[in-house]
Amino acid sequence: MNDIPRLFAPPPALYASRRAFLTRVGGGFGMIALAGLLEQEQARADWTPPNPARPLAPRGGHHPATAKRVIWLFINGGPSHVDTWDYKPELERRDGQEIPGFDRNTGFFRDQVGPIMKSPFRFARHGQCGKYVSEIFPNLARHVDKMCFIHSLWTDSNNHSPALLKINTGFTRMGFPCTGAWVTYGLGSESQNLPAFVVMYDTLGRGLPKGYSQNWGAGFLPSIYQGTALKPQGAPIDNLYRPPDLTDSQQRHQLDLLNRLNRRQLETRGGDTELAARIETFELAYRMQLAAPEALDLQRETQATHRLYGIDNARCGHFARQCLIARRMVERGVRFVQIYSGGEENERSWDGHMNIRDNHVGFAGETDQPIAALLTDLESRGMLDDTLVIWGGEFGRLPIIQRGGTGRDHNPHAFTFWLAGGGVRAGYSHGATDEIGHRAVENRVSVHDLHATILHLLGMDHLRLTYRYQGRDFRLTDVHGEVVREVIG
Repeated sequence: MNDIPRLFAPPPALYASRRAFLTRVGGGFGMIALAGLLEQEQARADWTPPNPARPLAPRGGHHPATAKRVIWLFINGGPSHVDTWDYKPELERRDGQEIPGFDRNTGFFRDQVGPIMKSPFRFARHGQCGKYVSEIFPNLARHVDKMCFIHSLWTDSNNHSPALLKINTGFTRMGFPCTGAWVTYGLGSESQNLPAFVVMYDTLGRGLPKGYSQNWGAGFLPSIYQGTALKPQGAPIDNLYRPPDLTDSQQRHQLDLLNRLNRRQLETRGGDTELAARIETFELAYRMQLAAPEALDLQRETQATHRLYGIDNARCGHFARQCLIARRMVERGVRFVQIYSGGEENERSWDGHMNIRDNHVGFAGETDQPIAALLTDLESRGMLDDTLVIWGGEFGRLPIIQRGGTGRDHNPHAFTFWLAGGGVRAGYSHGATDEIGHRAVENRVSVHDLHATILHLLGMDHLRLTYRYQGRDFRLTDVHGEVVREVIG
């Protein structure tokens, strides 16, 4: 009898009963979860939020960065990927054929759905990587070995305003901080005499992008992080120049008095980040009166640089000036610059509904030489390695014709971005669309993934760059996003 194993032995002395044993085991699972949460909190604690008294002071990120600054060339209106960088010979073979089962709600104009339309442009291979590029980019084609293409982007909306907000802020509705605001909130600025975040929009009277200043707004972040938009006509920044009847000494005394009054008010309203940001804004404006005119003075550049960018070229001179200003800004420590190509309404931007050929030839002609010059200039100055240059818009365009013209409707299911510099994998193409460019099908990349990757290159973990608002920790990528490791060099 004593040799029979005891299948139901009493619990060890540590436990008074089996019930005590099960209670302790169950509690252990809770302790494991708690340990995980505490580990996450400790990871967040590694990054220190900005000091409200010096909100733009330069700060390090969560890990070593390959990019220090960003120039985002925003191709406003939705450039056609299949007519620019995503070569699809199948379009020519199937030109005029219908797409069986096509969802008529994919584009914006559901009653104008036509058959497949081939690209009106020739494509040719360029660079050592052999990248196919449309003929509308003869200058940029020479830089493909510097570029990293993402061909498998997709978004949530087929309408400009929400799609613009999505690509800029990560949300399709208003009220959220844009990428530039998050970056300057996270890293500050290397320049204390210029805005940390500068925006330039269309200078030919074609208007702002849809959604207007919400595209470069700070949302619920302190207002010091919103983009400073340079006006296309007149003084680029309001009140940039001191009134002629006011001396520097008098203005300094006025600001000192205002600063003391605001500081006194701030002491009674502890934690008021908006008031602290407003105080810093006044001081930044004063410093900008000295620094900004010099940064915006293109006459300080050589004639060779003017020719490189196309400053005197009537076709592209306006965008050339903006690209050269962007280089001068980042050279002086500005953290984030965004330039919009195209204005508000359809054919006044890359929104080629009626005639994709004329539309894209026109806007490519405005941007091809200046952007190519920007890449050349940054590289020659040793700045491209740590400057992330981004090219892309809010969505792509459908591979079918839009009835009533020779254009293409919006396509949220597939579009292309390219990145250059800043530690990306040069001469590489990531992801793919189907054989006609209708949908992203291989290594699909969401807008949140793109944002997570941009932040990663700048040394920030998108999961840990957060801001508490209305009782919740918000981030640029919301509750989504994965870094696209394959595009990192």
